Amino acid sequence: MNIQKIITTFVYLMFLSACSTSSHDQLATDSELYTGKEFSKAYVNPKDNPNLPNVLIIGDSISVGYTVAVRKLLKGKADVYRVPTNGKHSSYGLNNIDKWLASRQWHVIHFNWGLWDICYRNPKSTNQGHRDKVNGTLTTTPEQYQQNMSAIIAQLKATKAKLIWATTTPVPKFEVGRIEGDELFYNNIVRDLAIKNGVAINDLHAHALVNIADIQKSQGDVHFTKNGYHYLAEKVAKVIRFQLSRI
Repeated sequence: MNIQKIITTFVYLMFLSACSTSSHDQLATDSELYTGKEFSKAYVNPKDNPNLPNVLIIGDSISVGYTVAVRKLLKGKADVYRVPTNGKHSSYGLNNIDKWLASRQWHVIHFNWGLWDICYRNPKSTNQGHRDKVNGTLTTTPEQYQQNMSAIIAQLKATKAKLIWATTTPVPKFEVGRIEGDELFYNNIVRDLAIKNGVAINDLHAHALVNIADIQKSQGDVHFTKNGYHYLAEKVAKVIRFQLSRI
């Protein structure tokens, strides 16, 4: 190879190296992609972008766990807000729903109540939250739950938003305040209401059950690992994205 070919080859290789470095340097880091506290804290809502639709997430600590991941998955597609507290049980939701809905026009609302409703509590119990499925009192009877959820759905429908009800996620066998399987019975109560009122159903219970051994926390805990919440968020974002496409 003559000297000219050697120089030409060297210049070409240097060019490829520079292009590779430049391309790598332009890859956005996670912090660059997700600036703002709303991408690290569930209760910090985004600044309103008038060019994006508004999504509201309502629910208990399970929804708190997947809120940030949903925001990341829908970045640039929607402003994702959540209610400013744990949604607790359906009676608490019914008492606060007007206040939570009043802040802006909603395009999609993703909601759930259930785990608190099916919890038995005893003021003498030393378990967290005074949970006690042996000697405790049920928070919300099936009849009360049906009435509460019927009233809540009526108020949500009045917003004209696309509504998505998420089924309550699985209760593990050794949970101290809840009876395994009660969530299925309560899910069926709202399933009938959702179908009757044209509310979309996000079956998070079935979705979680597929990988429950890997995504739920320690034995007896209804909550999820970090990877578990991301797994739930993927399903939540998917159904929200579909409803956004229907606006």
